[in-house]
Amino acid sequence: MFVEVKITNVGVLDESGTEGFIEFTAEDGRKVVMGSFSGEVSYHIIRFMQGDRKSLPTVYNLIEELANYQGLELEKVEIYARGNVFRANIYFIGRNGKSLVLENYRASDAVALATFYNMPIYMDESLLSQ
Repeated sequence: MFVEVKITNVGVLDESGTEGFIEFTAEDGRKVVMGSFSGEVSYHIIRFMQGDRKSLPTVYNLIEELANYQGLELEKVEIYARGNVFRANIYFIGRNGKSLVLENYRASDAVALATFYNMPIYMDESLLSQ
């Protein structure tokens, strides 16, 4: 089962800014921290949370252009664990009501997209701790 989470902290774990982290919190206060991904993605998420929509990285711009071309809008992101790695399914909905699910993508990139578009992020409930 997936529950909606909010980003409550995001940053980097090292002085050089190479390893990022995100803390997620569910409505009931349970938390999970996701790490071991590019610090650059953390910086993008921070900018998106601050309202910056102008400096879109190329890979996210590519996704935006393809989605617009196909008449798709991001609907939500679901994060789960595959072994020790966080992965995500990215859900799009079309203008015609049809949906598209991109499965097993890097959770950090999926979170960045959800943050850019201000869409909900859901976490596998089993990953949350008190």
